[in-house]
Amino acid sequence: MMAFISTISIHPSTLLSSRSISSKRLINAAIRIPKLNSRPFNNNNLSVPKIPSSRDLVQDYVMSTTHSKMLQHNHNIKTLELLSILEAVAERAEIHKNVGEQRDNWNKLLLNSINMITLAAATMVAVADSHGGGGASSISALNLSSTLLFSAATGMLLVMNKIQPSQLAEEQRKATRSFKQLQTQIETTLALGVPTEEDVKSSIAKVLAIEKAYPLPLLGGAMLEKFPAKFEPAVWWPRRNNKTKSDHQEGKALMNMNGWSEELEMELREVIEVVKRKDVEDYERLGNKALKANKILAIAGPLLTAIAAVGSVFVAGNNGAGVVSAMAGSMAAVVNAFEHGGQVGMVFEMYRNCGGFFKQLEETVEATLEENDFDKRENGQVFELKVALQLGRSVSQLRELASKSASCRVEGISIDEFASKMF
Repeated sequence: MMAFISTISIHPSTLLSSRSISSKRLINAAIRIPKLNSRPFNNNNLSVPKIPSSRDLVQDYVMSTTHSKMLQHNHNIKTLELLSILEAVAERAEIHKNVGEQRDNWNKLLLNSINMITLAAATMVAVADSHGGGGASSISALNLSSTLLFSAATGMLLVMNKIQPSQLAEEQRKATRSFKQLQTQIETTLALGVPTEEDVKSSIAKVLAIEKAYPLPLLGGAMLEKFPAKFEPAVWWPRRNNKTKSDHQEGKALMNMNGWSEELEMELREVIEVVKRKDVEDYERLGNKALKANKILAIAGPLLTAIAAVGSVFVAGNNGAGVVSAMAGSMAAVVNAFEHGGQVGMVFEMYRNCGGFFKQLEETVEATLEENDFDKRENGQVFELKVALQLGRSVSQLRELASKSASCRVEGISIDEFASKMF
């Protein structure tokens, strides 16, 4: 046993030597210096963030400030342009108002003057016929005077019936209302926010469209035709270009956005169908009747005064020419009073304007529904309210009309109600 212990005993120097070797290994393992790359130093191998210099910061600030100034400058330019258009629109509204009043006075003064001339000439013919004598070759002063008066009345009537002063006055009244409406729209655009180039172009187009629809000049072919071949609604707004309809199904996922829904679109389509089937057709029928009546009266008045003028030449004793002349003159006064006193031309123009109102409403609704980008549309609830007010209804009444129209269409019967309660 002792021999075994003696064989495994370790010398102290040997133990010390082993401890020192192990400690060196631990130190070498703990302190391991990385081996440096023997390649030459290259700046490209390092990625150091670039610190902007004061010069770069100044340039960025100057660029952003310049951009803001450019935007502000463009905003100021568009604002000034809209203000210039607004000033011109207000001036045009005043001009058309004054011209409308002037042409309304034309209608009254010409009507009174022509009827007084006609009745005076008829009275002269009657007096000459009752006290005449001396054979057919003798023409008294009364006969000559009546002939001249009837001839003057005929010429004045031809001019008056050509220009239709009552219709001209209604044109200028409508132009005044349109310009005032445009003036309000421009003022609203300026008050709400930043005007754009599109706002400027749209306002200019509307001004030119109103001027074209209701011109001021009477000569040079600028005056509207007072006796067209058929009734056509007035157009005082810029006509939209016909756009190809894209697939509307792309926008179905966006329904319920911006106040729009499938139910609202169906409602507006039903309302427009009622406008087409009832209101537009009714005003077209009435407009054609007014046009026909105005044509007949415009021909009858000068024809009667011409007959009276010819009859007054042959007044001699009791041959009956004086009676015919006096009766024709009296009937001419009645016809003129009915045509220009009743302002048949104004009634025809009113029907044209009403037809144009429904046409504009139809185009506006259809153009809005064809727009697939719901963000570009006017808010659906606001648009529905505008349509309802334009037709003289509340929103609930507009929905009831659409529901009634749909029911009548399913049953195959015609709706017995007009869309508009205004006209």
